[in-house]
Amino acid sequence: MTRDAAGLSEKKAFLRQLKERRGYLLDYHKVLAAEDLPFLKALGDVLNVAYSSERTLSKKVKELIFIAVLTATGGPKEIKLHMELAKKLGVTKEEVLEVLEIMVLPCGLPKFFIGYEVWTECFDVGRVEPD
Repeated sequence: MTRDAAGLSEKKAFLRQLKERRGYLLDYHKVLAAEDLPFLKALGDVLNVAYSSERTLSKKVKELIFIAVLTATGGPKEIKLHMELAKKLGVTKEEVLEVLEIMVLPCGLPKFFIGYEVWTECFDVGRVEPD
């Protein structure tokens, strides 16, 4: 096996393990596996300790924290990813809404509405129409 073939084999094996551990792969995983596998491995180690493994905080709580932080700083694409992951972990629409409502005080209504829009896409929400 050539060095390039061995390198490609290692990259594919790493991605298979990552997908098995997390349950998904994102495009940046594939790109960084191709372009800088040592960095992707190091990033994976940090994420595993800080985010993926349950130490003191449960995965559900960590997802709620991620949703709050991404609502304050990130974009709808990232918020949606973490809301979907939270749903798979059993987080309810009420729990996510409460997190978003907390965001109003430190972050303001514009940030709340970014998260709110994603929330209405991710969860079956009720509506009341006036008569």
